[in-house]
Order: sequence, then structure tokens, then C-alpha cells
Amino acid sequence: MIRKILTAILLLPTLLYAQINTERVMTIARNALYFEDYVLSIQYFNQVINAKPYLFEPYFFRGLAKINLDDYQGAEADCNEAIRRNPFVVGAYQIRGLARIRQNNFDGAIDDYRIALKYDPENLVLWHNLSLCHIQKKDYVAAKEDLGNLLKISPRYMPAYLMRGEVNLRQNDTIQALADFNQAIDLEKYEPDGWGARAIVYLSQGKYKEAEDDLDQAIHLSARNAGYYINRALARFHQNNLRGAMRDYDLALDIDPNNFLGHYNRGLLRAQVGDDNRAIEDFDFVLEMEPDNMMAAFNRGLLRAQTGDYRGAISDYSKVIEEYPNFATGYYYRAEARRKMGDIQGAEQDELKLMQMEIDRRNGALTAQNTGDKNAEDGADEESSEGKTRKKSDKNIRNYRKVVVADDSEMGQRYTSDYRGRVQNRNVTIKLEPLYALTYYEKVSDVKHTVHFYSFIDSLNQEKVFPRPLRITNMEAPLTEEQVRFHFDLINSHTTEIVESPQDAVKRFMRGLDFYLVQDFASSIDDFTQSILLDDHFFPAYFMRALVRYKELEYKKAETALREDAGQQVKAADQNPEVKAVDYEIVRSDLDNVIRLAPDFVYGYYNRGNVLSMLKDYRAALADYDKAIELNPNFAEAYFNRGLTRIFLGNNKQGIADLSKAGELGIVSAYNVIKRFTDVSE
Repeated sequence: MIRKILTAILLLPTLLYAQINTERVMTIARNALYFEDYVLSIQYFNQVINAKPYLFEPYFFRGLAKINLDDYQGAEADCNEAIRRNPFVVGAYQIRGLARIRQNNFDGAIDDYRIALKYDPENLVLWHNLSLCHIQKKDYVAAKEDLGNLLKISPRYMPAYLMRGEVNLRQNDTIQALADFNQAIDLEKYEPDGWGARAIVYLSQGKYKEAEDDLDQAIHLSARNAGYYINRALARFHQNNLRGAMRDYDLALDIDPNNFLGHYNRGLLRAQVGDDNRAIEDFDFVLEMEPDNMMAAFNRGLLRAQTGDYRGAISDYSKVIEEYPNFATGYYYRAEARRKMGDIQGAEQDELKLMQMEIDRRNGALTAQNTGDKNAEDGADEESSEGKTRKKSDKNIRNYRKVVVADDSEMGQRYTSDYRGRVQNRNVTIKLEPLYALTYYEKVSDVKHTVHFYSFIDSLNQEKVFPRPLRITNMEAPLTEEQVRFHFDLINSHTTEIVESPQDAVKRFMRGLDFYLVQDFASSIDDFTQSILLDDHFFPAYFMRALVRYKELEYKKAETALREDAGQQVKAADQNPEVKAVDYEIVRSDLDNVIRLAPDFVYGYYNRGNVLSMLKDYRAALADYDKAIELNPNFAEAYFNRGLTRIFLGNNKQGIADLSKAGELGIVSAYNVIKRFTDVSE
């Protein structure tokens, strides 16, 4: 009974604190949000809303979490509540605008961005998204006006030149489009988008060699973009480099196996070089994607006949003739296939139809309007015999042999979908691979399948000390709702066990790990500290305390920017205290103890190397990465971070060698970094 009372007393302050101190719960919730643990953050925001429903912040941040989970209606509803409580929060309009965009409510988004700009007229993100909304609505005059305002505020904002160039292209002003794309390249020559955009202008101008050169540069900087290979294939096709074009289609389809243009055009080129069976495979794929694509069906029919499959060819020809009953070429080839199969009567019927069509044509009874050309009224029939390409939307069956290019409306989709506004926008800066942690959950990688092992951790797992096997990883997975409940329950059960065994360092560590997983960093650090006081040789407690302190510092550094992006409602008194070098020295001290107690624990050296890099003590960081690689010659992240550190010190050659090794071991992003530090002119 006494133990139950003690347990209740220990638990009571925690529960009351969670109910009363909403500021602390908000901090934990925003920790979770910053580290992309969205499901967990929503649960914390729910607690704050239940305790103080009049606050705007929990609604706003919950909306931000929901938009990252693609719950756009929920995000809009939460932003509505935030605005109802405080109509002066820029971020609420910004996020609601983004939620409305995702629901194709561009007018509503434009209203939101205009209101937000009244309060924050120099916010680049707002101007960026407002411009894109006008582009989506095809209001190009308004889009140009917005982009002009944006460039007055920030003349070096490269995406604005790309967007304005796209608007000029849509208005068929290739001269101004080219000028904008040139400006974008001058500002950011290591960004692939400018090169890719200018290549589109060159393609439209028939400057195929220049287009290929620009696409070479774009691919050099971004090798995983299927669109660049598709466009370079087109440039090569126009220069009669069919093999080169097919190689590009192969590469594009490796990246995007469902790319329509890649399969259709590769099928055409394979047919031209006599690779009939593989060309049929491509058209099979196209028809699986688009069963009503008559041009693909007709091309497959021709190839089937070429390979002796006359029954299959007749089936394809018949589908096309049913759709285009006056398509003379279809009757000609079907008659030929029927005759080869011995169907003389069927062949003669097709030949009779051809004769009748020829008579009608000579008498003027058969015109472009009834040849089966669905685009004749738009002048497509007059152009059907000209050029080597057709638009994807072109349904003129007589263009069946032409290579397909994207419609004008699709050419700029890369830019019109690049809406900005989430606090967790992808970070395009070059940065170190993250620290390692001890946890129960790990993200699954399609490339890396390394199992990280250390004997002491393995022995703990073998003894089944922990509720789940401990993993050593730097790819931590966010918790699901079920996992969140599981760890809150564990915190309660561990509290009971700690009351019963107050000297058990491992129990303290386990509860500290649970607090860490639910993003309660302060409680986590307290428990790891108690674990160390009870057993100063238990190195995992030092290791995890260092990690949690490091993350806490990273969050503090990002907090001001987070608030600014959320609406710039930051008062001087609310600013986080400045993060200083001495704060990282405390983290380093814990890692020194890890290495002292476990000198063969490779992750201690790796994490300390990261901390030293943060302190800009690059030479000491190199020594730690060297040791980590000495202990584990296949440590991909150590190679990656050592490569970056060497580059920071100006040793590009050795740095690139390390990055190459990291890429070989599974860190794909290493190749993009290599390209950044290899001059595009080489």
C-alpha cells in the first residue's frame, strides 16, 4: 500500500504539470514538430487545446503538423481556428493558403496571401506562392506583377526568374524567357533548374545542340531527374543520334518506370532501328497505362505484323479503324495482314473500302473533317505531314510515327508545383550526416541495409532487458499513434519500477529513453543524469544524454526561425537564449566519457566528430572520423562527413574521394555533393 501511495505521489506532479504548464507541453510538442514526429506533436497540441482552447498557437502548429501529413482539410480548419483567435498571425494565412492550394482552391489561397502580405510585405515565401497561384489560374499579367514585386525585394531570388521565364514561355515570348533563364543561371550556376529551363527554350527554337549542352549540365548537377533525360533524348533525336536518344530514354525509365513519354518514344526509336520485340514491350506498357491510345495501338499493330503476329496486328488495326472509320492507312495495313493470314475475303473488303475512299476524295466528298482527324478544326491536319514531333494532346492519327513531346501546359509543372511555406521544407544545404542514437525504431532505407552492431548493446538485447531490441541508428523513425501510447504507458510502468528499485541505473536509462522518444527532452536528460549518478560506468547514458543535449541545442537554434516562419510574432522576451560554443562543449564532455569507457564504440567517435565540426574544430573532427573509419572501414556516414570536413578545410580532392566512397557504401546524396564541388564547366 505504501509503495502504491509513493507511486501515486511521484506520478501526480507529472500529471498536474502536464495539465497546468501548457508552455512546457507546447515546447515538447514543437520539439516533436521540428523533428518531424507529426503524429506525436498533434497529441501534445491536443492537450494544450483541451487545457487552454483560447490560445491560437496550438491550433496553428497542429495545422502545420496536419499539412505535413497531407491532411489539408484538417490543416485549413485548424488555421481557421488560429485566425479566429488571432487574425494578425502571418503564418496562419500562409499555411491555410498552402492547404487551399492542395485542394485546388487557388482563389482562396490568393486571398490568404494578400492578407498576409499586408502584415508582412517583404515575405518572399508569400510572394512566391502568390505568383504560382496566378500562374495556375493562367493570370499571367498578375503573376508578372507579383514576380516584379518579389524581385524588387530580393533581386537575387533565383526561383523568381525561373517562374517569370516560364510565364514568358507561356506567352510565347522566348526572347524574354531566355533572358530570365540566363539570369537564373548567372545567379545559381550549380542549380540544375536554370539549365533545364533554358534547354526548353532552345528546343522550342530548334537549337538542339545548345539544348543538349544545357541538359548535360543539368544532368551533371541532378542525375536523378527523369525529365532532363527525356528532353535530352529529344535534342539528340533531332540531331539524328537515335542510339543516344534511346540511352537517355533507358536512363529516364530507370528513374521513373511509369513515364509515358519515355516508353512511347523509346518504342518508336526501337522500331526505327529494327528492335521490334522490345518496341512492342514499350507499346504494351503504354496501352496498359492508356488503353484508348490509338496511336500506340496502331504502332503496335505495325510491329506485330513485322514479327509475324498477324492476328494481333489485325486486332490492333481494327480498334484504330473503329475509332477512326475513314483512316485509309489502317485499312491498307489490315488488308495486307488479312491477306497474309489467308483471309482473302476480309482483305478484299478493306481494299474495296480504300477504293471507295479514294473516289470520294477525288470527288471532294471526303475532307479533313471526316478522315478521323479529331484536331482538324484546329489546323492539326495541315501540319500532320510537317515536323518530326507532335504534342501529347495531338490526336491526329496520321501523326502516329511522330515522337511525342509534352504539352505546353506541362512544360513548367516543376515550377508551378514548387509551393513554399512549410517550416519543414526540404533542406537543400549541404550538411553532415546526423548523429547516431540508441532507439527502438529505425527508418527503412531502399539503398542501405547495414545492421549496426556493438557487443555490449547486443548483450543487453540478448538478456531482454529492454521492452524492445535496442537499435544503433542515425535514421530514427517517427512514432505512430500506437507507439506513442505504448511509450507513455512504459513511462508509468518504469516509474513504478524505479520506486521499487531506486538504485537501478538501467531502469532510469530505460525511462529516459521513453521520455526521449516522446520528445520530452528535459525529463529525458534528468533520467540519463540519474542513471550516470547511479552507475558512472554505464556509457549508454552518457551517449544518449549527449545526443539529447545536442538535439535540444539544434532545436533552440532553429526556434527563432521557426517562430518567424510561423508568423513573426516573436517578442524579445520570448527569444531563446543564444546557443554558445560552451553548450556544445558540454555535449563533447559526455562523448569524451563514452570513448573513455568504451574505446571501441565507433559511434562515440563519429558523434564527437560531428560536435567538433559544429564547433568548427575541423582538424579534431577529422581525427575522430579517422578513428571511426579505422574501427569500421565500411562506415559510410563517417566517410561522408570526413569528406565534407576535408572540403571545409579546402582539400577538395581528398574530400571528393571520401564522398565517392560514401556513395559506394549507400549514401546516394554523396554524388550530388560531389557534383556541387566539381565545376560544371569541366
